Amino acid sequence: AEAPPAYRPDPDKVRARLHRILAEARSAQTLPWDRSRTSLYRTIFPQMTLWLPEEEAAQLRFDFETELTRLQAA
Repeated sequence: AEAPPAYRPDPDKVRARLHRILAEARSAQTLPWDRSRTSLYRTIFPQMTLWLPEEEAAQLRFDFETELTRLQAA
C-alpha cells in the first residue's frame, strides 16, 4: 500500500497567520490574550515559523518575543 502524502502547509497561509498574531500583539497595550492563548501562541508561533525560510522565520520569532516582552512589562 502506498503511504499517504506528507502534509505540507502553504507557506503563504502560515505567513499570514503569523502576521495576524503579530499585528494583534503590536496593536495591544497589554496582553490581548488570556493565559491559555498566550501559552498556545508561545508554543505554536515558533513551530509555525519552521515552514518559512530561516531568515524570515528568525525575524518573526524575534519580533514575537519582543512584543511579548513589551506586553508583559505593561
